[in-house]
Amino acid sequence: MMSRLRLRIWTFIVIVSLLIITLVIRNEWELRNTPLPTSLHPVVAGKAERLVERSDEMGISVVITEGFRSFDKQNELYNRGRTDDGNIVTYAKGGESYHNYGLAIDFAIRNSNGEVIWDLRYDGNANGKSDWMEVVQIAKELGFEWGGDWSRFKDYPHLQMDFGLTIRDLQRGKRP
Repeated sequence: MMSRLRLRIWTFIVIVSLLIITLVIRNEWELRNTPLPTSLHPVVAGKAERLVERSDEMGISVVITEGFRSFDKQNELYNRGRTDDGNIVTYAKGGESYHNYGLAIDFAIRNSNGEVIWDLRYDGNANGKSDWMEVVQIAKELGFEWGGDWSRFKDYPHLQMDFGLTIRDLQRGKRP
């Protein structure tokens, strides 16, 4: 009698285990087949517009220089300074940047001569503060993470919203 009970328990355990494995494999397959974005996430796009508006109200002209970036474009940038001429501009290959998932933007400032600049000390609105850092403050208030706060690699023009997702999550197909 005891051996029958053990057989039923083991049968139950095997069936439950197979069901769990099937669900995990199905979930992984669905995640990996999630389409990639082709533009900025609507929340990021809206916050980017608000960043430009709020900066303008402070007398700072912000230019969004980059938003969504395809894997191919990311790989072109990655190759700069490596296999292609130029300076290294990124350490992220295609699929390794929040730009590739529509969750990041890059910005610059337009100075009084109409030139687009990346000068962290420029004070075009003449209030005694760096325009760049004023824009960063607004961006943080809007929920962006700033690449200038990173410890490993400083990316001063970069702003992103990760929605609690890692690059690995995004590569696996999770989306905000």
